[in-house]
Amino acid sequence: MLVRIRSNVGIWRVDGLDDNTCLVSDVMERISETRPHVVYEKAFSSDPGCTSPLDTTLELCKQGIVHGGMIHCRIDAATCVESGDGNSNMKKRIDKDGTIQMVAVSTAAENRGFRKGLMPLRDMKMSWTLNDFIALNSQYEFKIKRQEEAWCKGVSLDTNSVNDFQSYLRRFNFSKQRVGYLYGTFETSENKEESTATSDPTRVKVEAIYEPPQESVDDNEGGFVLLEDPNEDTVEQMASLLGLRKVGWIIGHPPREDGFVLTSTEITTAAELQLEAAGGLANEDTGDNSSTPFVTVKVTIGDDGKNVSVEAFQVSYQCMAMVAEEALEVGPNPGFCVVNDTFTAIQEGKPSKTVENNFFLTVVPIVQHNSSLFCCATFPRVNRHMDDRFPSKEELKQQLSKANTAGWTFIDLLSDFQLLFFLSQYLDIATDLPSICDAIVHKDDTNADKKELNEGYKLIIAGIAGLDNAY
Repeated sequence: MLVRIRSNVGIWRVDGLDDNTCLVSDVMERISETRPHVVYEKAFSSDPGCTSPLDTTLELCKQGIVHGGMIHCRIDAATCVESGDGNSNMKKRIDKDGTIQMVAVSTAAENRGFRKGLMPLRDMKMSWTLNDFIALNSQYEFKIKRQEEAWCKGVSLDTNSVNDFQSYLRRFNFSKQRVGYLYGTFETSENKEESTATSDPTRVKVEAIYEPPQESVDDNEGGFVLLEDPNEDTVEQMASLLGLRKVGWIIGHPPREDGFVLTSTEITTAAELQLEAAGGLANEDTGDNSSTPFVTVKVTIGDDGKNVSVEAFQVSYQCMAMVAEEALEVGPNPGFCVVNDTFTAIQEGKPSKTVENNFFLTVVPIVQHNSSLFCCATFPRVNRHMDDRFPSKEELKQQLSKANTAGWTFIDLLSDFQLLFFLSQYLDIATDLPSICDAIVHKDDTNADKKELNEGYKLIIAGIAGLDNAY
């Protein structure tokens, strides 16, 4: 007896089963012979949606599964690699909901599929019409087109944060690349025409920059490498306590040739971040759940070595879709994205193996503001290796010692994203930081609503800094 198992990673064939006595457990045992670590997320079912699980105690033939029959399941793709045949490998896939997972790919299947990396047509279903084939094939074709306007109608950058970022780049004459995450808020537009067109946020207000652990490499190697960040969750939690979220990212890089805006690594990374912010993809026409103001900001210096330029962009919906389908790859020329062999890009009516990065970019207008939330943002940044100031208790002492001088209050001096992150190493993010952040958020409220910082926390923070009654 032959049974075919359709899963989320392809179709498997299990042969040599007994027609009359075969159970679900027999099928699973045969699968485990070649895929010993497979994990089933949804049980064997008679329907593609896996809503009608098969009876594990009843023979398959009594449940309508006969020779050549199809049963369905869903598995953890990262656990289904075949053992010992050398014909499988793993690749990264970004699902349409924005999640990233590792998927097993059979190299043997790649060689005989109707497109590289896909199953043969006969393994998908037994009979095909021309319309069926055209519909399937069109899913792997992208007609490259520009998106004229960005979803984000404007980004307001905190002047102090951007100045500090570009000042650090000047320390090594912009010879190395540097990236950071922008934290702030998504806001609805004050423009009447924009606000009537949609009730969704269409603008970004940036209040702070967090620079994760990273290494700078040549543009041909991607420009930057993000390292594992043990503080990622802490930064996200702290931002949330302050009413902020990740609203974009910033790239600082050496001068490039005219017309060369972003590298293919930066393009694909921007698409992944926009997908994450949007919660995945939706219909391109409606834009539901796919439009996001998440923005990419780039900072560089002119050929004269003096004038710094700051620009903002978003990548198009089509770029997000192609990255979600893993149709775009980083190639040898950083100014172009390479099209994965499984897919076809059509430019000017002809197939193309590469797409110039600029086709995917839309421009976002920039304005500046001085953050009212972080009124004293002078504390040193983390993860910098070529700076003359580093986060320390001595720096904390110097900043907090200004309390009650020149109009500074203790809560004003605490209103610093970098300083709060430093304090998170000594205070509990779940029990201590919420009260401190709440006091910062509401420091400018009227007397009736104002939330003062508990005196006990003032003593604790002053003690960490080595101060005596400095608040």
